[in-house]
Amino acid sequence: MQDVISGYGLGLRTDHYGDFLVDSTRLRQRVDWLEVISENYMVPGGKPLAMLDQIRRDFPMVMHGVSLSIGSTAPLDTDYLRQLKLLIDRVEPAWISDHLCWTGTDGLNLHDLLPMPYTQNSLRHLVERISQVQDFLGRKILLENVSSYVTYRADEMTEWEFIAALLQRSCCDLLLDVNNIYVSSVNHGFDPQHFIDAVPAAHVRQIHLAGHENHGGYIIDTHDHPVCDAVWDLYAYTVRRLGAVPTMIERDDNIPPLGELLDELDTVRRIAGQNLSIQPALA
Repeated sequence: MQDVISGYGLGLRTDHYGDFLVDSTRLRQRVDWLEVISENYMVPGGKPLAMLDQIRRDFPMVMHGVSLSIGSTAPLDTDYLRQLKLLIDRVEPAWISDHLCWTGTDGLNLHDLLPMPYTQNSLRHLVERISQVQDFLGRKILLENVSSYVTYRADEMTEWEFIAALLQRSCCDLLLDVNNIYVSSVNHGFDPQHFIDAVPAAHVRQIHLAGHENHGGYIIDTHDHPVCDAVWDLYAYTVRRLGAVPTMIERDDNIPPLGELLDELDTVRRIAGQNLSIQPALA
């Protein structure tokens, strides 16, 4: 039975398995749900699945993937989709997500989340691919906006115009990564609030917050630092524009003790609470 997700969550990482297994009663007071990386559990048995099964009994979950490569021109990987569907049946997540990107072609995986060209041809390609994936899995998916460091000469629209058009033409929803918006806005010189303003609120099902490395003239999305002040400010603006959306903290490297992430999650709650009652100014 799928859970109804609301409130504030964390990404489940191996460093914190023990905390969630030993102290689940207390942690349920501070963590509303958990997000798991799909590929970490697409294996036949073993310790990761055993840990996942135990923790899943106490916490609602969503699944987040990094290997769908929805934007690639290569055929969809049906073996991957079959394994993903098996894990979905096991976990029964509230929803599943991946990234609005491509990760390689011609059998080559570049192990990076590469941005799409923002063109009408890309839109048509993605709408068809999303339909195929959702038909295979038998459920709607969420796609996440990625951080980017390059643009294409062929681009015909902005990223936010592209995403809005995609959501209108397909049946998928959006995982809105506020940190990724900020990173791309610095790298490409746009106003991140314009991105937030263009997002169709009805399609936003989840929000990611994370940290990054600032190199002065550019930013690298690393997920190995606490959320910075500028991203907190953008999250506050997002809440005012979009309302209450399930939100989580991502940390993928330099994993701190769980208590530090719980404190950061409390900051999410505080900022959301302060801004949910503030109506956005009329444009």
